[in-house]
Amino acid sequence: MKSFIFLSVLLTFTQKSFCSILTDTISNETMTSSDRQGRQFPFYSLGRIKNVPCIGTNGLAGTCQIKGECATFGGYASGTCSALTRQAVCCVYSGTCGGTSNTNANVTYFQNSGYPSPYNGGGTCSFTVVPQDSSICQLRIDFTAFTLSQPDTNGNCIVDNMQVTGGGTRFPTMCGDNNGQHIYIPFSGTSPITVSISTTAAMSFPRVWNLQLSQISCTSAYQAPAGCLQYFTGTTGDVYSFNYGVAANPAMNAMGLPGTRQLALSNYGICIQNAATYCSITYSLPATEPYAFTLTSDVTTIAPAMLGTAAVGAQGTACTTDFLVIPNPVGIAADRFCGAGLGATTSNTLPFVLYYVTDAIEMGDVANRGFHLQYVQNSCPIPSGK
Repeated sequence: MKSFIFLSVLLTFTQKSFCSILTDTISNETMTSSDRQGRQFPFYSLGRIKNVPCIGTNGLAGTCQIKGECATFGGYASGTCSALTRQAVCCVYSGTCGGTSNTNANVTYFQNSGYPSPYNGGGTCSFTVVPQDSSICQLRIDFTAFTLSQPDTNGNCIVDNMQVTGGGTRFPTMCGDNNGQHIYIPFSGTSPITVSISTTAAMSFPRVWNLQLSQISCTSAYQAPAGCLQYFTGTTGDVYSFNYGVAANPAMNAMGLPGTRQLALSNYGICIQNAATYCSITYSLPATEPYAFTLTSDVTTIAPAMLGTAAVGAQGTACTTDFLVIPNPVGIAADRFCGAGLGATTSNTLPFVLYYVTDAIEMGDVANRGFHLQYVQNSCPIPSGK
């Protein structure tokens, strides 16, 4: 009789009550085998779902959360994220102008109004990221999609621009095409960071942006070293200056010649994680891109076959306006490089880092694109006798 009464009571639970019990039984720790002994109902053996990063079925990054919690905080479910229960979903958060990140989310997307449709422009659109707690040290911004109007002929972002305020480091003003780029901004304590994109309605242009905003823990292996605006972790990879592109800037200078794609007043570090058993790094240019290293000079006056070669590059004291620093290059006396070409260059100085500097005067520099470097880390030599 007792069993019948208990079963009757159980069957009177509403769906809402069941979800409440399910949520209440989820804790930050997985139940031990002894905890599970004697449990009569499968939902009691669920362990708690930790709010860890996940990738949704739509390919976007999210946070693993209980479905009801995700909806309550304004996210949307994109697939499940736990083998324990289908109530655990990969919750994706996104926002647009005037929005603020959810403190329950590791990742948030900042999108233009109407995304993925383009935005014609007008006004300033800002999004604020509040660190989840004091254990968060950095904000990583991935430019999943980013197209604003090009800079003027001197590389100044006049018509459109993106700025980051509130962080613990200076961020260069950005515009143009930056799909696939990323940056790291350190939080200043628990103060928020605001990303603002300003556009000019007078210029009709299809702007699009979708920025992945990821909060990085102070103990995370993915935290960038201090002073690194960009941080790469592969043994091979590609590094681009912001707004690099194979086509020239459509803006024309006073002489009717195309301006630079390089963004003005850049001054930042690009770091590459030194992998175990690798002792040096080599930088080279892609063979199919003749403009892959065009920092200074009038490239329209250089024979196409010569573009990209060391013969039309410059080094050392010849590089005072726009240049790239490769510390202690092997066999080369200077560490500054500019001009319209770069030969394969190796550095065995640790940590692996590049420094990029530009000014805001490009009258003598025509149709420069910036740089696209390919890097390869080289294995340490095997000691003799082994």
